[in-house]
Amino acid sequence: MSSAWHTSGLLVVLIALAVSVWAEEVKENSCDVIGDESSESQMEKALLKKLEPLSQVRFNTTVELGTTENYTYHFRVCREVDSSLHDFAGLVQIDRKTGKTTVVGRINETQVFNGSDWIMLIYKGGDSYGRHCSGEKRRAVIMISCKREVTASSFNIISEEREKEQECFYLFEMDSSVACPAEDSHLSIGSILLMIFASLIAVYIIGGFLYQRLVVGAKGMDQFPHFAFWQDLGNLVADGCDFVCRSKPRNAPAAYRGVGDDQLGEESEERDDHLLPM
Repeated sequence: MSSAWHTSGLLVVLIALAVSVWAEEVKENSCDVIGDESSESQMEKALLKKLEPLSQVRFNTTVELGTTENYTYHFRVCREVDSSLHDFAGLVQIDRKTGKTTVVGRINETQVFNGSDWIMLIYKGGDSYGRHCSGEKRRAVIMISCKREVTASSFNIISEEREKEQECFYLFEMDSSVACPAEDSHLSIGSILLMIFASLIAVYIIGGFLYQRLVVGAKGMDQFPHFAFWQDLGNLVADGCDFVCRSKPRNAPAAYRGVGDDQLGEESEERDDHLLPM
């Protein structure tokens, strides 16, 4: 019995080791910014995290220059194009005539920085130029411009600068919403509170109306929720406004006296006095 348990336990351990090794092989490498881990820029790490939604997309573009150069470029954001052929290759060039593959840039030598509405991703450590650019290693520069509501599109090569002695590069461009700045809310706190208050009032009136009509069975103005309360409140407000806003005392006589019965009565008494004998 103990031998069977020992065999079962050994099988479980071997299966666990096999699964862990398989998981390590399946896990893809990602961008590693240039420098030691202790000195890596936090800003660059934040930008790489911002680019993460593009990591599962594969980009391709083809360029034909005359009859001598006809290339296809394959690119991935912070992932390897083909880990089985090229270690850490993030952007490769394939000659469509000869089938030769050249690594333009590798993700383990990454630089990244940004502006207000763009992100620039740089892969260094590509294959050597040979007779161009003093034989230095190739470098890919990818300009990612802001385009809202588009995850990624328009991947194209702009130019290849290889006539210099040093610092040669391939320049690519693409559009993506990940390069866009966060949109500021145009609503102030007061506006938001006002909208919430208006929504609550609407819920109160509609809900109260339905309750009064369907549950209580009210008709006419009685369908308005708490109609008697609001009616009394309106009267009180009107009385308060009349008291506060009145421009003269309540018992003050009128400033203008028109021709009325009282004045006619006084005038008739004066005329009677003139008729009395002396």
